[in-house]
Amino acid sequence: MPTSQDMTTDLGPGLLDALQHQVAVFARRAEQTRLGGVGQARNSMDRAAYLLLNRLDQEGPMGVKALAAGMGIDSSTVTRQVAPLVDSGLVKRTSHPEDGRAVVLQLSPRGQARLDEVRSSRRELMRQVTDGWTQDERESFCTLLTRFNSALSAWQAGLHPGDPQAPTGS
Repeated sequence: MPTSQDMTTDLGPGLLDALQHQVAVFARRAEQTRLGGVGQARNSMDRAAYLLLNRLDQEGPMGVKALAAGMGIDSSTVTRQVAPLVDSGLVKRTSHPEDGRAVVLQLSPRGQARLDEVRSSRRELMRQVTDGWTQDERESFCTLLTRFNSALSAWQAGLHPGDPQAPTGS
């Protein structure tokens, strides 16, 4: 089995340089547009809020610790990021159904409507940016980007390719 050094040599520094450059350009452009979408919803929700609301929508009500663990950030960051979402009525705090002393965060109806609006706007942006791509190209790009994000997340967690806990990208 080739080592990481062998694979790096096989790829060549030119390809790795091009890859890191394209990732940097993507990060800058994504931040500039905030991939906010089109129309009135464009740039109307920051990345942290979108990711928190999306997680609550996909996984349901949960506590701060579970939300933080699922997002790979610490609890204090989640607490700080969720406070304005609670203040604006997008998220509500409720008692845990099994332990009334514990608090869970839940997407409010207003938060669900806002998330749906932003998702629709962002979906339209993705449609426009990839207009001229085939369905297979869109699917391949999504698969590779998902794999890249999983590998980057694993690397940040100290896992490396070949580690039993490292994601395979599937």
